[in-house]
Amino acid sequence: MKADPRLIVPLDLPTTAEAQGVVEALGEAVSFYKVGLELFATDGMALARALKAQGKQVFLDWKLHDIGTTVQRAAAVLADTGCDLLTVHGEPQVMASAVRGRGRSDLKILAVTVLTSLSDADLVEMGYAETAKALVERRIHQALDAGCDGVVASPHEAALARAIGGKDFLVVTPGVRPDWAAKNDQARAATPADAIKAGASHIVCGRPITGANDPQAAARRIIAEMAGA
Repeated sequence: MKADPRLIVPLDLPTTAEAQGVVEALGEAVSFYKVGLELFATDGMALARALKAQGKQVFLDWKLHDIGTTVQRAAAVLADTGCDLLTVHGEPQVMASAVRGRGRSDLKILAVTVLTSLSDADLVEMGYAETAKALVERRIHQALDAGCDGVVASPHEAALARAIGGKDFLVVTPGVRPDWAAKNDQARAATPADAIKAGASHIVCGRPITGANDPQAAARRIIAEMAGA
């Protein structure tokens, strides 16, 4: 079974050696990897460049969030790496600055709507008057206005993002957990098939694969579920 580029495996590990071990274990079963904050402060960019040199696609999940000028400059630097996706927080100034920074490069900017670990109750505690769904909807519209290429949203908001964004809008859904795996810290999870049916263009699925006794077999099982959707 060939790798499905809609499946993104996060390398949420403390060292590049461990991350490279996962990539080697998965071999040709996976072609798209997410490099996130755990590797951000060490050798995350070196790993990203190495993955690109191997012909893999790379999702930089840096979640940029700063004043506009800083975000614009950071996006400009990252645009030169050849990586494929970059996340920024879904605030209008941040999103617009990232889009300006990436310029004419092929780097796609994704706005993080609401983290999949957050419930409605969590948002109330943080001071939001809106439900997760309502806040996601607002940020999808703002992402489109800012010129972003897509959003990161839970599988439960994937259909909403697809309806608002249209057929070419990227809808990347973390919090994907097959029925045979633990939910862990994901408050708004769904299965791979359900996420694809709801309109996800890509799914992010980590621990069910990276924590499996046979990561390749787990990845192929998820790819089969996606194909069946």
